Amino acid sequence: MPAKKKAKRRHEVRANLSVLELTKAGTSLDLEIFASGDKIGTLQIGRGSLSWWGAKRKTAKRLSWSRFAQHMDQLAYGD
Repeated sequence: MPAKKKAKRRHEVRANLSVLELTKAGTSLDLEIFASGDKIGTLQIGRGSLSWWGAKRKTAKRLSWSRFAQHMDQLAYGD
């Protein structure tokens, strides 16, 4: 039987967690997201909301967790 081809990684995520406990105000988890070596954006996950910066954007799009859940339900289930 021929060997399976190893899938080429197309995405890479780098994480930065400055404080190990996200329950404190002002702490967040920052995820830098790359596709084929090019940065496509940064996702900042905090206690009260999450923010997205596109690759070449100076300002973030901020969503509360409730709004994010609504968006994901719409995307996944069409609700």
